[in-house]
Amino acid sequence: MTCEREGAVEYVFKVVVIGDSAVGKTQMLGRFTKDEFTVDSKSTIGVEFQTRTVSIHGRLVKAQIWDTAGQERYRAVTTAYYRGALGAVLVYDITRRQTFDHVARWVDDLRSHASPSMVVMLVGNKSDLTSDHHSRAVTTDDAVEFARDQGLFFYETSALSGDNVEAAFMRLLEEVYAVAVSKKALLDCPNSGGDVITLRGVGVPVGVEAETSALKSSVSSCSSCS
Repeated sequence: MTCEREGAVEYVFKVVVIGDSAVGKTQMLGRFTKDEFTVDSKSTIGVEFQTRTVSIHGRLVKAQIWDTAGQERYRAVTTAYYRGALGAVLVYDITRRQTFDHVARWVDDLRSHASPSMVVMLVGNKSDLTSDHHSRAVTTDDAVEFARDQGLFFYETSALSGDNVEAAFMRLLEEVYAVAVSKKALLDCPNSGGDVITLRGVGVPVGVEAETSALKSSVSSCSSCS
């Protein structure tokens, strides 16, 4: 749900969109923030960002989403923007196997430079190109297995048609919100011990109805918090 009451925003979440060049990161962001698809979109140089305000559990949340360049020469610049990010959308092109093979390296970058409590959504983009099954280079099973092993959420999307783009971003923001609320509860609890929250799960990419995500957190019990 999009909201325009900017003055009533209660949370601001920084999210980074990462992945190889030409996988559709900018198009996905444009679809989510403006419901637009630009046919002649050019590769991102450095880092750009867009925002969208949504309602999550009755609270207004502004998503500040950073679109990063996928080229190797910008990698040092890109990783600098991981700092302070609460969520990441890691995109590959399901018609180009190499972009999926590089996903593990992007995950390693996140683990080296980002918060351990960051929520990560793996996204296989360009599903609109696989209707004839001949263009698909990455099977859904391969992606689901990787996401499960790495503790990532997962969707397949089409920035062109809009399929699952809204669902993927909203699911990410909902999980980030859950982490933020849990962290606030820990800070408000004098006996919490300052434990770090970790969020892991896998979403089956056949739409929200078929989702079987699992949420695990390492949070000590707080008997004094109501």
